[in-house]
Amino acid sequence: MTQAAPPPRSHRDEDADCRQVEGPLAILLIFLRLGCTCFGGPIAHLGYFRAEFVARRRWLSERAYGDLVALAQFLPGPASSQTGFALGLMRAGLPGAIAAWTGFTLPSAVLLVLFALGAGRIADSPAGAGLLHGLKLVAVAIVAQAVLGMARSLCPDRTRASIAVVALGAMLLARWPILQLAVVLGGGVAGLVFCHGEAPVAPEGLAVGLSRRRAALSLIAFFLLLGFAFLPQAAGGLALFAAFYRAGALVFGGGHVVLPLLRDAVVGPGWVHQDAFLAGYGAAQAVPGPLFTFAAYLGALAAPAPGPLLGAAIGLLGIFLPGMLCLMGTLPFWHGLRARPRAQAAMRGTNAAVVGLLAAALYAPLWTSAVHGPGDVAVAAVGFVLLTAWQAPPLLVVGLAALAGLGMGVFG
Repeated sequence: MTQAAPPPRSHRDEDADCRQVEGPLAILLIFLRLGCTCFGGPIAHLGYFRAEFVARRRWLSERAYGDLVALAQFLPGPASSQTGFALGLMRAGLPGAIAAWTGFTLPSAVLLVLFALGAGRIADSPAGAGLLHGLKLVAVAIVAQAVLGMARSLCPDRTRASIAVVALGAMLLARWPILQLAVVLGGGVAGLVFCHGEAPVAPEGLAVGLSRRRAALSLIAFFLLLGFAFLPQAAGGLALFAAFYRAGALVFGGGHVVLPLLRDAVVGPGWVHQDAFLAGYGAAQAVPGPLFTFAAYLGALAAPAPGPLLGAAIGLLGIFLPGMLCLMGTLPFWHGLRARPRAQAAMRGTNAAVVGLLAAALYAPLWTSAVHGPGDVAVAAVGFVLLTAWQAPPLLVVGLAALAGLGMGVFG
């Protein structure tokens, strides 16, 4: 007898298979590769994530990714690391989130700790400086691709395109630390006023499998630890943790905004010398991954730490933990809020503002710090065409740009 054909598989079944294959170990390896290749700062990281998880792996839609990025912009902490943490959480629960954070954070943290221990400076040689310059150029191409793709999806009409342009202009004309948060909030207000004509759509892609009870416990832990961080502490590991937790909990927008807070935290009390602080900041610009791993360098050098490795671990935990607690405490409520028509209107405006933020970052600091001549323009343009027209894997484009930069450094 002929055996009956199995019933057709649904998208839900295929997604369940993907979740089984892409467990915590697979997520760790995916983010470890990204942690080794993501140069260019938090906005560039979001471009890499979009290429990997929206365009290539299709873990979530463009709209859901835009909503996730917008949430990360609202919360204190590093936006790109929070986005990666949330992607791992959505895919494999808390173990997947920890795996994503570990993979993305570990490469740059290790490099900066080695730098703190005197393992050498890659940028001291022409070849090393050229290699790093090529990697910065590919970040320009990655972000340009992200701006194009997100603008097509999130700014499909004149209203949202105008919100994006206003956000772009605001970010380019002013340099206030709080401006990024203000622009995102302004985009939400503009969405409420101008983007309410569309029919509401069902939210998608942000179901994280995290109960509201656990979310509430995360928020309680965030505020309890923040209160602890403001209590007087005797010099040592607890004082170091408190200093980094305060910095991570009070910074919005992430990236370079955290640097003044870190300087006050470790240079002010004399734990790290000013010259060492500045040298570490320069090294942090030359490594992939999140800038918040600068805390590993500072923790390794800080005077009250019980040893460089433990100090680095305390620095990383202290600066990343508040943002992750806030994210876990907000995501379950965020998913329900997005189902409301007025909330969706606000998110349309917020997503358009995020496109403007991305476009502003494409110009400054990426373009202004990486592109200095015709050769740089050519490398960035080739990378952009490879990514958009040829749909080449981002890792291949990163490798080619690194080789081009190496050649310019040696023979230029």
